[in-house]
Amino acid sequence: MTNERIILITGGSRGLGRAAALALADGGDDIVLTYRSDAEAAAAVVAEVRARGRRAVALALDTTAPETFAEFAERLRETLDTQWARDTFDVLVNNAGYGGAAPVGAFDRDGIERLVSVHFTGVVLLTQQLLPALADGGRILNVSTGLTRFAAPGMAVYAAVKSAVETFTVYLAQELGARGIAVNVIAPGATATDFGGGAVRDDERYRAVVLPTVAMGRIGEPDDIGAAVAAILDPRMAWVTGQRIEASGGQRL
Repeated sequence: MTNERIILITGGSRGLGRAAALALADGGDDIVLTYRSDAEAAAAVVAEVRARGRRAVALALDTTAPETFAEFAERLRETLDTQWARDTFDVLVNNAGYGGAAPVGAFDRDGIERLVSVHFTGVVLLTQQLLPALADGGRILNVSTGLTRFAAPGMAVYAAVKSAVETFTVYLAQELGARGIAVNVIAPGATATDFGGGAVRDDERYRAVVLPTVAMGRIGEPDDIGAAVAAILDPRMAWVTGQRIEASGGQRL
């Protein structure tokens, strides 16, 4: 890889994806981010990356629609060629997703399938589609959740699907090792974003319940996770692969 890395972040227009994009740009990386519908928010992140002196492009992508992945891969190839004069990129961050809460007894098939579609099926099939364009010696970082280690009411299906992502990460790491591609998973704890309706960010009663469980004494901020993503993807971490790395401030230790 060259010193100028190109990093593709799905769901990079807000929340943890935005924070990761900015932290990586601060470290000298160029960014391709995807967004599902909010082109204005995506354009704002592109502008923030460019203000840091790095190149950035936003591409529309619905990670629940695998039938569009081949067309997306072609748009990505064209973008790499026109913007960077390359036919590969260096890092894939599978971040796109949403929260879906339901207590035991209130699960329904549609809700389960939506969570599986975006958090597992989309991750597997998009990664597979993009592997030919991922440079040898590159990196993959999948996004999981601290909830695969500790439980919270209503999050059983969401956490179970993320557990599947963690297992997929181990298998990817084993199978892609011959190409020098390191594959890891980051598991954020409670973080103040709009995820799940923004409860961690906005609901003081909820925050009051969570706060005593965090060893470091505060709720996580998006920049905490962005910095952790940048650290995991630092070139000096290239020998670390197949690992689940939790960024939770020591929640429920």
